[in-house]
Amino acid sequence: MAGSTFGKIFRVTTWGESHGAATGAVVDGCPAGVTLCAADVQPYMDRRRPGFSEFTSGRAEPDAVEILSGVCDGRTTGAPISMIIKNTGQNSGEYDKLKGVYRPGHADYAATQKYGIYDHRGGGRFSGRETAGRVMGGAVASKFLAELGVKIRAYTVMVAGVHIDKANFDLNETKNNPLYMPDKKAYEKAAARLRELMSEGDSAGGIIECVVSGLKPGVGEPVFDKLDALLSSAVFSIGGVKGVEIGSGFAAAAATGITHNDGYYTDNKKVVKYSNNAGGVTGGLSDGADIIIRAAVKPTPSVFLPQRTVNDSGGETTFVTGGRHDPVIAARAAVVAECMAAIVVADLVLQGLSSNIENVKKIYL
Repeated sequence: MAGSTFGKIFRVTTWGESHGAATGAVVDGCPAGVTLCAADVQPYMDRRRPGFSEFTSGRAEPDAVEILSGVCDGRTTGAPISMIIKNTGQNSGEYDKLKGVYRPGHADYAATQKYGIYDHRGGGRFSGRETAGRVMGGAVASKFLAELGVKIRAYTVMVAGVHIDKANFDLNETKNNPLYMPDKKAYEKAAARLRELMSEGDSAGGIIECVVSGLKPGVGEPVFDKLDALLSSAVFSIGGVKGVEIGSGFAAAAATGITHNDGYYTDNKKVVKYSNNAGGVTGGLSDGADIIIRAAVKPTPSVFLPQRTVNDSGGETTFVTGGRHDPVIAARAAVVAECMAAIVVADLVLQGLSSNIENVKKIYL
């Protein structure tokens, strides 16, 4: 099974299955000297872990991260950083009745056709549990970027059809509600709607917004490794994401050139933009403005309602999903999007150090 490593210089490899003994990540290419300990990673894991609210899976997992290598005396050594969390709350027996049943909205059928075998116990590598390793790697990337003055934060701007009101935007509010919505009133409405759907056995979708601030101009490459292209690829690789946009996104198609272009002015000799329709990226490079990414996340496919499907013998059947599942994916996926963005930015920052001879001289001479 290929495709578990992301990045060129700052590389993150995730490993483990939903119902295996453990899951984790290996980070290679992180510069030596970055202050790092498990307590730096744990807050990110806590934002992603299941079982902490009424709107997450009932699977209770502490997700206590342990750093196995690559750190000495509280600083990275430049060696691969290996991290692990143990799986302690899995109940594989809940999935026995689903063995050989192709669940709608899941990878069961496609994966069986590709590999000839499918881990029915929660989906194996196709499970959202895989994202725990991404969060570990992204936490390390975020720690590295913080030393450069770069900050990244993700939250939900729509859940269950309820959109936040930008007039009520309060980033601190995301710490106060389990849907990570920066608008208390919107959260209360979304929570009420989710409870209705949960009582019906159904689920909901949502939209995540991720903002990268403090990144200097010029990060990225102009052709295949455009900053926006890699950010989109990274966020799209998160299970359940069905759409990604940067800046004005699809709204750009209805704009005109004069209304969409971001004009420039100077403020204390610093170049600033009047608007940010480009979402902080022009020509594949960061332009110094906030980078704004949004991701549309589909409703959780595991619902507690009858669904029609077929089994591996070709017979048609109706089934009801068992087990424990999130009524909405977007809330816990917000930190995953944040961490994937951090991995992309960290990798491109390191790649950019060789972009011109003066940079090389500063480092080498």
